[in-house]
Amino acid sequence: MINVKGKIKKRSLVTIVIVVFFIISAAIYYESLFKPVDNNPTKKEVVIPQGSSTVEIAKILRNKDLIKSECFFIFRSKFYDDGVQMKAGKYLLSSNMTTDEIIKKLKDGKVILDTVKFTIPEGFTVSEIADRLQQMGIVKKSDFMNEAQNGVFNYEFLKDIPKDRPDRLEGYLFPDTYVIKKGTSAHDIINLMLSRFDEIYKSYIKGKETNVGMTTDKIVIIASMIEKEAKIDKDRPLIAGVIYNRLNKNMKLQIDATVEYALGEHKDKLSLDDLKVNSPYNTYLHYGLPIGPISNPGLKSIEAAIDPAKHDYYYYVAQTDGSHIFSKTYIDQLNAEKKVN
Repeated sequence: MINVKGKIKKRSLVTIVIVVFFIISAAIYYESLFKPVDNNPTKKEVVIPQGSSTVEIAKILRNKDLIKSECFFIFRSKFYDDGVQMKAGKYLLSSNMTTDEIIKKLKDGKVILDTVKFTIPEGFTVSEIADRLQQMGIVKKSDFMNEAQNGVFNYEFLKDIPKDRPDRLEGYLFPDTYVIKKGTSAHDIINLMLSRFDEIYKSYIKGKETNVGMTTDKIVIIASMIEKEAKIDKDRPLIAGVIYNRLNKNMKLQIDATVEYALGEHKDKLSLDDLKVNSPYNTYLHYGLPIGPISNPGLKSIEAAIDPAKHDYYYYVAQTDGSHIFSKTYIDQLNAEKKVN
């Protein structure tokens, strides 16, 4: 008589053994992917072109025998997504580095010397960007300013900007950390920054302008004021709401930062004469928005301009810690000012 139960048990045991074998093999293989390709400490030069995707970077590293698996590199990059992008440039890497070590080095932007890295903070003006680049010996301020005003750049978001606007590209040189080759021209640096803004435009602005009834340019103008006024992130949508509320009521915006932009300098306290400066950027003198952005805003200010907080506030005053007190009436604003002062 055939022992059916015995055969079933034997088959089940074989199946379990096979499954366990494959699990253990997969685990060993996965663990091996964390290890360096080999123990050879020889350095290899690797060039990551500007704008390279994670997939393209993985292919470059695999061709240099610096990683074992392109797929694993892509997976680890996404697994440890901290919002920091891997940066372009020329690197010295070796095959005794782990995948995680390579990813960290590319994110840190630790390039070798024929490239240079610079960081532009949120809220810098075009003039301040030019100052920083000149101080770093990257490009002359005069060349940068001339190219910003007169250079030819083909981007959709620039088409509606008046060519005779002062500081034509103000607002569109996106604040970020950039890595460039030494000797890169002012035109190419500006184009790189505009290209980064184009990514933001396509991901966060394009198609959403109608949500607030504004053009892209007006959204950037509003974001640039938010950037200069807000010191803490939670205030950005609230300040945006105040700007929209005042525009809807046909009230002058009376934003100090626009006067400072018109004056060309920062002041801790504006005088009555300062508020009268004859400039199309002066929102104490003119109704509506200034004729152009007053800074180059970061993503959070752009998001606030696209999605302002809904409230009944029309005024705000800054406190010593950088936060703001928001008020619905002018009387409340005067009382808030007394508290601050």
